[in-house]
Amino acid sequence: MPKMKTKSAAKKRFKFTATGKVKVGPAGKRHGMIKRSTKFIRETSGTMVLCEADTRIVKKYMPYNR
Repeated sequence: MPKMKTKSAAKKRFKFTATGKVKVGPAGKRHGMIKRSTKFIRETSGTMVLCEADTRIVKKYMPYNR
């Protein structure tokens, strides 16, 4: 049987925690910081954990990282 392929875009954007949750960086921080509020920039620092519905989608994209 051939191996299943991992989506290249998914492996660059997502990491898994030890308990199987998916970590991701918040959206909206690549460019255009002048027009964003200081509160928005502060709140989107670091990483966040995806919700359960989105976690199921990401796990289909990355079959070997569960």
